[in-house]
Amino acid sequence: MTAPETKARGARSAPRGRPEWRAQAPVVAVVALGGALGAVARYALTLAWPTPPGGFPWATFLTNVSGCAAMGVLMVLITEVWAAHRLLRPFLGTGVLGGFTTFSTYAVDIRQLAGAGRPELGLLYLAATLCAALAAVWLASAAARRVFTGRPR
Repeated sequence: MTAPETKARGARSAPRGRPEWRAQAPVVAVVALGGALGAVARYALTLAWPTPPGGFPWATFLTNVSGCAAMGVLMVLITEVWAAHRLLRPFLGTGVLGGFTTFSTYAVDIRQLAGAGRPELGLLYLAATLCAALAAVWLASAAARRVFTGRPR
């Protein structure tokens, strides 16, 4: 593929004379910083609301659902309301909210519930988290769109 074909398809390349890694360094830096902040917030929530063995993991559930709702609001704000800086989405979306939400812990929680002899609670948690997270992102984005743009959708 030649350079004009690449440009026509919307691919972005590093500015002339600047290596690709240097063009991506600010993005990597803001994702790392945001991820650290989000992970610390998630960890603080799990310390404040520990899950007893075999109990429903409310802290992880709340983390994932609220993180999905925040992502719905963020995406409306940065795509329909603000002319956002190019590093805002990677910082807040991928970094902070990516570090805050924890679908890997969600999978571990399901396994622990099954291992503790509570497979029915594990299945309930699996379905409830999935449904609540999807509903949260959809409802939050619809509410944000209505509030910030005045348009229902």
